[in-house]
Amino acid sequence: MVKKMNAVWFRLIGSSSDFSLESRMFHSISVGLIVLAIFYVPYNFFAGLYVASLSSLLLSLFFLYEYYNSRFNYKPHSSILFGVTGLIIFSVNYFANSGINGSTDIIWPAYLLLVFAISPYRQHLAWLMVYIICFLALHLVAYYNPQLVKHPFTAGKGELIDRITAFPLPVIAIYIVIKYIRRSYDKERISVEEKAKDIEVQNRHILLQKEQLEKSDAEKNKLMSIISHDMRTPLISIQNYLQLLNENELDSSLRARIEQELLTATNSTMDMLTNLLQWSKSQMEGSAIHLIPANLLDVIKSTLDMGKAQADKKDIALNYKINPLLNVIADRNMLQLVVRNLVSNAIKFTPNGGMINIDAHLVQHECKITVSDNGKGIEHNKQEKIFSINTEPDFGTNNEIGVGLGLPLCKEFIERQGGRIGFESAPGQGSTFFIFIPAETM
Repeated sequence: MVKKMNAVWFRLIGSSSDFSLESRMFHSISVGLIVLAIFYVPYNFFAGLYVASLSSLLLSLFFLYEYYNSRFNYKPHSSILFGVTGLIIFSVNYFANSGINGSTDIIWPAYLLLVFAISPYRQHLAWLMVYIICFLALHLVAYYNPQLVKHPFTAGKGELIDRITAFPLPVIAIYIVIKYIRRSYDKERISVEEKAKDIEVQNRHILLQKEQLEKSDAEKNKLMSIISHDMRTPLISIQNYLQLLNENELDSSLRARIEQELLTATNSTMDMLTNLLQWSKSQMEGSAIHLIPANLLDVIKSTLDMGKAQADKKDIALNYKINPLLNVIADRNMLQLVVRNLVSNAIKFTPNGGMINIDAHLVQHECKITVSDNGKGIEHNKQEKIFSINTEPDFGTNNEIGVGLGLPLCKEFIERQGGRIGFESAPGQGSTFFIFIPAETM
């Protein structure tokens, strides 16, 4: 029932998308006054208040005409005509209905409130002054010319009926105006809160974009630093060596030592170049991921054997223990690159005669691969940014230099396979890196 009444009221008043707040308030007031007129016109007539009955009829017809034009013809209502009509009707009614002893003074301020509600703000002060002046003028005229005032009601019961029947008009008017003001305030408040939330979301989005741009800029600077310095250094060394060979005769021991240093530098450069190309490719176009069930030992055995040969050159014992029945869900190429980087780092930062252990075992539904060394470890102030591209590269125990892309690349490639990476390290005691990747369940 309530829903039906609300639907009817909504059709009578109009939607906020089609009408302004002032227009909707005018529609509400008009409907209310027309309904009241249905009762007031016959009541006043049979009570002998012919002027009041005629005033109510004219007022209701005026509102009906204005309401129809505004609601259905979409013509704006005239607040000036509304205000002037009220002045005329209430002035006549004041003298015809007992003057200061009648009910006109009750309705007068309520009608002014309606004028304020449906008129533009710029007219409010003018209407206030006009109504105050007219109100004072009517009372002064009636005071000095009491014979102009008619008294259709008898004292006591008649005045009581007049006041009681006149009371609903100002009450309904005040109710409608306050209701719309509060509803409008609540809607504006909610709208402001929603806009504030939208602005907050936009600000967070802007900050995120700013952080991404700053990160992108830092990555660009990092690449430029690699290309301009780290990649050029070993090439310059080779160039100098070739120039030295061309201009001088070198004894076998010096030549062997220089060639070994150049080989080490070239190997490091190849690792740099591999990581640089893989990282650049993943950032620019994203690496395609091909997750398949695979035997872990088959995937990484060649990588571990290559690492063992590299470790032998530094007299490092590299041991691995991989269960040949252990299967994982992984991208073969990505997993090989991750393990190769972890093993290469362990060799780089482990001194001659050191030890590296690699093992793998199941932890619930994941496979944990661990690469441990007893090398130089990672300084505490560097551990926080160890997986960031902005970390500063460190020299190995034989002055091997990286570019700081290996571990960020490992993190990215492991997470793309649904895994994770972590480490434990103590300066001077070595490091343990571990990765978790999904295991194939039987």
